[in-house]
Amino acid sequence: MTRSIKLPLLLAALSGGVVLARLALDPGEGHAPVAADIRPAVAELASPAEPTSSRVKAAVERGLEYLRRTQDPASGGWVQDVGFKFNSDYQRTALAKPHVGVSALALMAFLSGGHLPGRGRHGEVVQRGTDFILRAVDKHSGYVSLNGTRMYSHAYATLFLAEIFGMTHREDVKEKLQIAVDLTVKSQNKYGSWRYNPFSPESDMSITVCQIMALRAARNIGIRVPKATIDRAYDYVVRSAYKSRTSRQYGGFKYQEKSRARTSFALTAAGIATLNHAGTYNHELIKAGISYLRGEMALQYRHFKWHFFYWYGHYYAAQVFFFAGDEDRALWKWYWTRISDELLRGQESDGSWRNTIGPGKAFSTAVATVILQVPNEYLPIFHR
Repeated sequence: MTRSIKLPLLLAALSGGVVLARLALDPGEGHAPVAADIRPAVAELASPAEPTSSRVKAAVERGLEYLRRTQDPASGGWVQDVGFKFNSDYQRTALAKPHVGVSALALMAFLSGGHLPGRGRHGEVVQRGTDFILRAVDKHSGYVSLNGTRMYSHAYATLFLAEIFGMTHREDVKEKLQIAVDLTVKSQNKYGSWRYNPFSPESDMSITVCQIMALRAARNIGIRVPKATIDRAYDYVVRSAYKSRTSRQYGGFKYQEKSRARTSFALTAAGIATLNHAGTYNHELIKAGISYLRGEMALQYRHFKWHFFYWYGHYYAAQVFFFAGDEDRALWKWYWTRISDELLRGQESDGSWRNTIGPGKAFSTAVATVILQVPNEYLPIFHR
């Protein structure tokens, strides 16, 4: 398969079945190779659902057009309801405000299609959105937040800035990215994890995964990130897996590191994606986790269709199955056939996708268009 952005991934392995081995090839503290080859990707993968089919391309274009139309002309961000997940509900704290996290995901959808700031058909959209994210970075603390958004949004915004810097090498982006990363590093707690707000003493798998991916993306393009921070976070994720074969939850990942904490499709997808981004693809934990995901996928659709859980879960599940190490790509084909069918059937006439519980339709549309473009491999985070 053609790799359009040759960003070497550091090799890692799981030792003893429970603790991540330290990165075997490390370029040194705070330094990593910078991507040099930025070209349009060519997705050569063949599957029953044809990721490059005209139906998929048309759905993506309608989704991006919806996001273009709904970009806030005043701020450059996307207006959604700011709030937080509470059990299976979404508690709103600010209605119809420019949302940092949703805006970052919307911009990732455009990057996934090869649109860069000021370049391409949607270049102006990406430029305005990038400016919005840069303005949201507090110059003193490095916290990326507006209107009460929290650490989820900080992580997605940091990840977006890492992808933009890797593609453009803009110094203004690098400066803001570094202080955003510094905030993440400083706010890691004693468990190696993060929660809703910076410096929280409590742990949360779903938020920790977001921070890890942002830190890895930043480190991969030369931003200063202590290796120990990433190591501690990975160890936390591995400790959060159900490892007992006698457990009904075997293969799942826990919400918090407790003996009987709940697990879910979304948490498990996020946990496996984290291990994948450490360079590990074939370990027992990943195989068990993928088996868990396959068993839960139909229930995820039936119980949480268009819910925040659905979109968060498939944002990571798409990466997990795309990275799956089986030689004939049977796992990816199995997943793609199902998720592409769900998304193509679920797209609204205006190009959006619904979000029954969560920030709103810009959020769900951003995630859907990212998923449908994973096979493009435009972004380093979608590279094995």
